[in-house]
Amino acid sequence: MARVELTLPNKFIFETQLTVRASDLNYGNHVGNDRILTLMQEARVLFYQSLGFKNEMSFEGSIGHVIADAVVVYKSESFLGDVLKIEIAFTDFSKYSFDIYYRITNQHNKEVAHGKTGVVCFDFEKRKVAPVPQKLLEKLVG
Repeated sequence: MARVELTLPNKFIFETQLTVRASDLNYGNHVGNDRILTLMQEARVLFYQSLGFKNEMSFEGSIGHVIADAVVVYKSESFLGDVLKIEIAFTDFSKYSFDIYYRITNQHNKEVAHGKTGVVCFDFEKRKVAPVPQKLLEKLVG
């Protein structure tokens, strides 16, 4: 079976820690595959809040972003009570979009998952694609 490969960038600009909750577990008693995406979203929102944004839907006026695609490569199981470090990096900026990479490790430095979300900036009021706000771009690339 061919496996999806994901090459992580060298530089991560944010990290946070999240604890695995009972609601994150599946029938196998480990973190469910759908919950990894939720943990990535939680880390992403915490990152944006650290920059002074309310959430990922309000970077500038009614412009935020939507997820266009997502990839998760699972490396190992994670269990109730594990403290996960989620690191975030940004790459591949275009006029309307960029990619966000995630490296998730547990408290023993064992890799749990790698992820990537492709995001497109979107004007929620006009209901159409919008350019990446300059204010956001400056905070992400300096």
